[in-house]
Amino acid sequence: MSSDNGASDGAGKAAASTADYGRTASFLAVGVGLTGVITYAYFLIASHTLSTEDYGQIAVLWSAVFITISALYRPIEQLLSRHISERTETGQSLSEPMRVAATIQFGLSLLFTVLALALRGPIQDTLLEGNETLYWVFFTSVLFYAASYFARGFLAGKQQFGLFVALILSESCFRTIFAVLVAISVLSGQGAVAIGITAAPALSLLVVPFAFARRAQKEKAAADTDAAAGATAAGATDAADDKFSLRHGGGFAAAVLLIMFSEQAFLNAGPLIMRGLEGATAAGFIFNVLMLARAPLQLFQSVSTSILPHLTRLHTSDEPGSDREFGHTVKMVLLGIVAFTALVTVVVLIAGPKCMQVAFGDKFTYDRLGLLLVTFGMGLYLSSVTVNQACVAQGQVRRAAVRWITCAVIFIAWNFLPIVSNEQRRVEYGFLIAAGILFLLLYWVYRRPHAHKGDTPRPGSPEELEARLAIMDENV
Repeated sequence: MSSDNGASDGAGKAAASTADYGRTASFLAVGVGLTGVITYAYFLIASHTLSTEDYGQIAVLWSAVFITISALYRPIEQLLSRHISERTETGQSLSEPMRVAATIQFGLSLLFTVLALALRGPIQDTLLEGNETLYWVFFTSVLFYAASYFARGFLAGKQQFGLFVALILSESCFRTIFAVLVAISVLSGQGAVAIGITAAPALSLLVVPFAFARRAQKEKAAADTDAAAGATAAGATDAADDKFSLRHGGGFAAAVLLIMFSEQAFLNAGPLIMRGLEGATAAGFIFNVLMLARAPLQLFQSVSTSILPHLTRLHTSDEPGSDREFGHTVKMVLLGIVAFTALVTVVVLIAGPKCMQVAFGDKFTYDRLGLLLVTFGMGLYLSSVTVNQACVAQGQVRRAAVRWITCAVIFIAWNFLPIVSNEQRRVEYGFLIAAGILFLLLYWVYRRPHAHKGDTPRPGSPEELEARLAIMDENV
């Protein structure tokens, strides 16, 4: 009888945990979605208030900053998110993972500092067209984001998602405030708009003391009651932690990171390539055109982040009909994307160029063919993200990562091939072609799964949280 009651209690706790996790996912999706809207307001305002050349340099600066910080700091965020979550659950000390992460983060920041100063000439004169202000914004932004991503990893691991959302939301707000101040003539010029990029992570760190104060209060209150339980669990958890870190978590985290880096190439390589081929004005133009893909992706995150735990539970469930429901869910989301793409296509056909000028100003002239190419590419890219989530749920993250990086390389290489003479059109065709290839390759993986042991994230596990955060907080 007591055994039955124990099982019942365990099932009840599991159900409650799952429900809490679902609410957390919804909260994060709303918070990140709002952050994305505010971020894009920054570019809309900047496009209206700056010249085409100045705005193009802002787009190049933004792309350079986010490719750099994603490559340098996302692994640290994931490391903290995973190990702090595990150690908090088992009552172990957090000092060791925080010390290791801080050491690595400091080393990466120091490496960036040395390289950025040593390469100041090429970065400032070639990439940023000799603009000293933009160079120092790039330099300081990357360093401030080191602290920001460290804080994100800590807050995610502690499941302090209110403060996590406050951190990224405040970044977007502080950044956009500078563009607004320029628009209403309180500040002026490209430099003031650019400073918002470095002020955002610096000012947003004001929320971090609240996180550590809350941690100190909880640890003090729990010190006496949890000491014995923590000591008892430590030995068993050490082995589990080692097993997770070496055989289960390492490959999964590396694959997620590779996917995230490939996403950056899809979304940010275009403006950087155009800067090298045609200058900052062309980079600003292609940045705006690719907003047709970036903006829906930001709004689509509420779907892409919530579908992963749902598909994971269906994949791991032994209940009859789970496999059929898994496929039905993927199919329904893909049909929704087709419908959305069709709607955007109609809008582009009717008033696409005019809508772009209303949004970003009339300093650029947009053509329907280019907008249609990116619209179709957007549909294929969103479909790829959906199928990718299904692959992750099936334990296919490593196979998916190989497809992502392959298509990212194809996209970058295509933009340097003179197959299409017009460089701007080449980026638009390249985005469509690479997104189409990516969808076909991922769909092949989805339909023919070969799971790697340890790559299926358990519902509510640190691995699943890590995968969701990797997708959610990009470019916000």
